Amino acid sequence: MKKPQLIIMAAGLGSRFGGMKQMAPVDQEGHWIIDFSIFDAIRAGFGDIVLIIKEENEPLFRETLGRRIGDQAKLIYVHQKADLLPPGFSIPEGRVKPWGTAHAVLCAKDVIDAPFAAINADDYYGPGAFQAIYDFLTSDHPENEHAMVGYRVENTLTENGSVSRGVCQADGSGAYLTGIVERTRVEPRPGGAAFTEDDGNSWSFLPAGTIVSMNFWGFNRNMMQEIDQRFAPFLRENLPKNPLKCEYFLPLIPNQMMAEGTARVRIIPTTEKWFGITYHDDLPALQAAIAQMKEKGLYPASLWRK
Repeated sequence: MKKPQLIIMAAGLGSRFGGMKQMAPVDQEGHWIIDFSIFDAIRAGFGDIVLIIKEENEPLFRETLGRRIGDQAKLIYVHQKADLLPPGFSIPEGRVKPWGTAHAVLCAKDVIDAPFAAINADDYYGPGAFQAIYDFLTSDHPENEHAMVGYRVENTLTENGSVSRGVCQADGSGAYLTGIVERTRVEPRPGGAAFTEDDGNSWSFLPAGTIVSMNFWGFNRNMMQEIDQRFAPFLRENLPKNPLKCEYFLPLIPNQMMAEGTARVRIIPTTEKWFGITYHDDLPALQAAIAQMKEKGLYPASLWRK
């Protein structure tokens, strides 16, 4: 069997961060978060690394990330283009917003020929998460069974503002996902976290240990066909209601399939701590964490030195 592939969604602008946050150096060697994700993926056993980027950013990615990594990993550059739409659809007049994370993954359909994982470019997931999802993708499991790395909510927060988190619902065993509810404003609290849906007028508590999704998925190859086939129905339903801003989010597809009974999603729990740069003030904490992990020997000083 061909080695699992890794899709990294790196086409976002990072408006809350204030620039191209995917390219913010996180150590003295100038590595980005993506460098650490690729390093962890290769160490776990992944094969091709598929970068979903804006077409105009490809030269920059090649001259920086590509030059650093050289021949130590096969990087495939895929452009997320707004006009990649099902037959009969076109970009609504005035729309500038990308079509969302499921659309980003769909842009890679012509280069995916193995089981694959999908992650965000601006999230640090931890080596244990990559090893766990690789082990799942290379294990013997039904074709309609996929996986998601589940993080403890208290390990996924920032002190610099609120974050969006997909709060997971599980079956009685706790082993399989039954749904994900997106909470768009989650903040840390003693003993866990809390979310609000009414601009802070009221808050609901999420106790420590609550499992959330950080958009780290492990899919059998057939999931790409599902993402493709479900895009047109999504557009037919949502374009009339919100032509300029509706987005085709990746969790939507497994959510639909679980509701239909056509797929199961295994929750792979991790105690890894998430780091990200949602806000500019998150960067120093991430840099300090990376330095500490290097001191402990979790990473070499220079990731790509032969």
